[in-house]
Amino acid sequence: MASYLSLLFLYSHFYIILSSFSHSKPLPVSLSNYNLDSLRESLERQEDFIVFSLIERARYPFNSPAYDIPHLAEDNSSLVEIYVRETEAIESKNPEELPFFPDEMQVPVVPPHQFPQILHTPAASVNASKGIWNMYFNHLLPLFTTKGDDGNYQQTVASDFICLQALSKRVHYGRFVAEVKFRDAPQDYIPFIYSKDSEVLMNLLTSTSVEETIIKRVSKKAMVFGQNVTLEKGNDGKYKVEPSVVSELYKDWVIPITKQVEVDYLLRRLD
Repeated sequence: MASYLSLLFLYSHFYIILSSFSHSKPLPVSLSNYNLDSLRESLERQEDFIVFSLIERARYPFNSPAYDIPHLAEDNSSLVEIYVRETEAIESKNPEELPFFPDEMQVPVVPPHQFPQILHTPAASVNASKGIWNMYFNHLLPLFTTKGDDGNYQQTVASDFICLQALSKRVHYGRFVAEVKFRDAPQDYIPFIYSKDSEVLMNLLTSTSVEETIIKRVSKKAMVFGQNVTLEKGNDGKYKVEPSVVSELYKDWVIPITKQVEVDYLLRRLD
């Protein structure tokens, strides 16, 4: 079994590394061009990758044995838990992403790039990984995968990991958004940070019109990217992932969790 898992990790490791470079432009290299416009540009590109990641995972049915076969490990971990934990340990630390199993992280072989210090410490430690994990497996996954078991467990968990990383990157960008908003108008936030007024901070960070635009845009992207196109009939009217699932993902989960990350970050911004 150990050799099987080793092959599983090697099978998809290089694909995951290549994917991680494709879904967003690197962070701006200086504070001067690190602003809301550059963040929004990155977030829009991340939408593309999230939709494509869901489409890739939808190729396989739910494949429940990947999540409920604890005999694979002494600690009763499921296959997906083993895969994510071991792959994160192999990969070098990435300042844009937070691991789902931080206790398993190893010292990277290659020293990490010295990015400019953007986030405030210790506010940078805000981490919503557990909520993302719970949302993905308990709520999202059953919505866009078909029932069944085709035995492709290694491809399944590799696709799950890519989805998890994409969603985590998107949600934790809220830390950068909160930092930029704070720097643009600290006087708007400081009184409510001192008073620990989460509700007012949430209202300050909320733009209903922007949120509605995002939800409509990701639904449109799911329609365009997920069409089943044939030479004979063109688009057959079916989608690899239903656009309503993607819009629901953003409306009910991605946007609310991201805003909570922003609030939690601001509450620690003056520590």
